[in-house]
Amino acid sequence: MSGYDRRMFLRGALATGIAGSVAGVAAGKALAETSTTPEAGAPPIPPFHGPHQAGILAPARRRTIVAAFDVMADGRDELTDLLHTLTDRARALTSGGTPEQVGITAPPSDSGILGPDIPGGDLMLTVGVGASLFDDRYGLASRKPSRLTRMPTFPNDDLDPAWCHGDLSLQLEADDDDTLLHALRDIAKHTRGGMQVRWRMNGFSNPSRPTGTQRNLLGFKDGIANPDATKAAEMDRRVWASGKAPEPAWTAGGSYLVVRLIRMLVEFWDRVGLDEQEKMFGRAKDTGAPLDGAHEQDAPQYQNDPEGLVIPLDSHIRRANPRTPQTDDSRILRRGFNYDRGMDSVGNLDVGLIFTCYQQDLQRQFEATQKRLADEPLVDYISPFGGGYFFALPGVQDSFRSFAGFVKV
Repeated sequence: MSGYDRRMFLRGALATGIAGSVAGVAAGKALAETSTTPEAGAPPIPPFHGPHQAGILAPARRRTIVAAFDVMADGRDELTDLLHTLTDRARALTSGGTPEQVGITAPPSDSGILGPDIPGGDLMLTVGVGASLFDDRYGLASRKPSRLTRMPTFPNDDLDPAWCHGDLSLQLEADDDDTLLHALRDIAKHTRGGMQVRWRMNGFSNPSRPTGTQRNLLGFKDGIANPDATKAAEMDRRVWASGKAPEPAWTAGGSYLVVRLIRMLVEFWDRVGLDEQEKMFGRAKDTGAPLDGAHEQDAPQYQNDPEGLVIPLDSHIRRANPRTPQTDDSRILRRGFNYDRGMDSVGNLDVGLIFTCYQQDLQRQFEATQKRLADEPLVDYISPFGGGYFFALPGVQDSFRSFAGFVKV
């Protein structure tokens, strides 16, 4: 496809997307501006419009697709068209409504897998950009977030290039698989010629068993010590880019995203004794409590155990978050999902964790934590093989703006 053809396709897709979502926007205007509840008892999904993207702080949905894309747009104008189209589809898909009727001779404007009407308030969508988007293709080098780099290979990694990096990242979250597939198909249809999937992973979150934080596929509760996402000052300190030098001003309200695809070698793990498993994590498997506590949210008292007789010095929780004044600034906001890809080529279970986290500074937070975790005992049972670094774009403030704002600055 030539540069001209791609540009015409993207602009046509944008026009079609706008026309196709007119009914949806009309029917779902209130949904785009106010929080909605997909089902009784489920936490509400925040509105699409706002200073931050909704999928960063909102409670995780039951299902997710995390994907990275290579951008094929030819020049900055096509890139702008692509990001306008992506915004329009995100707005329409999260708002819901009735797809445009195009007649019996034209291809349907919607796949129809959700029925004649797209439900509103069922979907969250988070878009990020990778360091490679700021190469010399689009003349955006001066606008790159100052801390955005290509994800390095850490000790104990076994990275597969086919599962790493990307120009754009996209995370879809919903409570049903068909909602996710519907959104991915819609976006792929309207951006064809502008971007192509590089890698994709489907995941799921677990219900509380019996209460509290969800469990990973090693059977331990995952993400207990997250900072409180409901405290704005805490998020301003740890998650949101400020837009102040050395950051470009446009980054205000965005966040640095790390994605790590981590296979869990469960056949080996399931042969390890419970006592050893708990010492590797530093927590009780049943309650999630630290080994010196009784409840999930109890803070471990490392000062009373300087030699690591109760919670080993090399345990996961002690290395990840030593709870010292010197390491407090490296805490991250993590959002983990489990994955199950069936079996590998030799018949082993291919399951693991889609680890994602958000922070203000990749080096100060994620990388500092990752370096402390090097050679922890758990590395014999996990194998990070993919992922990347991205910058989650600031939120789209209103219906007159788009994800293309940083391109046009």
